[in-house]
Amino acid sequence: VEVVESGGGLVQAGGSLRLSCTASELTLSEYSMGWFRQAPGKEREWVAATDFRNTATTYSDSAKGRFTISRDNAKNTLYLQMDNLKPEDTAMYYCAADRSYIKIRAGIAAYWGQGTQVTVSS
Repeated sequence: VEVVESGGGLVQAGGSLRLSCTASELTLSEYSMGWFRQAPGKEREWVAATDFRNTATTYSDSAKGRFTISRDNAKNTLYLQMDNLKPEDTAMYYCAADRSYIKIRAGIAAYWGQGTQVTVSS
């Protein structure tokens, strides 16, 4: 199983990026999904999560109101729309998948991608 993130890059503060996540051999609509990030010298941080039915979508305080997690099941893709980006959002962003929403929220998902770098300049 390969989970692949894309869409990262360099953006100025106040700008937007949309991250994408897809996976081979997984039908993402059957999995709870999450986005995490890790800045240099810091621990991995949960950003957003959604259960497989999209009835429980949650965000960290830092992401709330600025980031939106969504799916396109026809494309087998998970997204993270990030608006009004701030320099403190600079990090490697990771996608995770698990059949358990609890494991996603706990950061112990079964499947992880290699990450995509987001850099926000001031």
